Amino acid sequence: MMNLETNSKNKSLRNLYRGISDFKKGYQPRNNIVKDEKGVLVTDSHSILTRWRNHLSQLFNVRGVNDVWQTEIHTREPLVPGLSEFEYEMGIENLKRHKLPGIDEIPAELIKTGKRTICCQSHKPTHNIWNKEELPEEWTESIIVPTYKKGDKTDCGNYRSISLFANYIQNLSNY
Repeated sequence: MMNLETNSKNKSLRNLYRGISDFKKGYQPRNNIVKDEKGVLVTDSHSILTRWRNHLSQLFNVRGVNDVWQTEIHTREPLVPGLSEFEYEMGIENLKRHKLPGIDEIPAELIKTGKRTICCQSHKPTHNIWNKEELPEEWTESIIVPTYKKGDKTDCGNYRSISLFANYIQNLSNY
């Protein structure tokens, strides 16, 4: 409660509203238990990670993607033109603040602050990568975070999977 007063006095509205929301919800214990494929509760961290790995691999198992990809590679015309410098700059401008950074831990606020410099330094290498149609290995890595939707919290099917992709700016000097 004291924290709410401090945030109010300091006019830190974001933290004030977050504190009010947390206060209204009350204590929410974290759920570190999931059900395996047979519906049995699993509590140890190794088994939980294995369950999530199995669930996500089943969820993302898409068949026939290689056939589609091969057809796209052999087309003569580019399917989508590359980004202009203006579009690139607008993409940086539209980054949302106060979001978790990717693997490289560079927050969107920092990228937006250095927008002009970043555009000048990273547009050409990004354009070259776009034209080659080959992703650098670092860009294929992501952190998958399960986000609860609704229903039974121990059922993996009641979560939405969000991928946090590595920000590529620090690796552009290689291209």
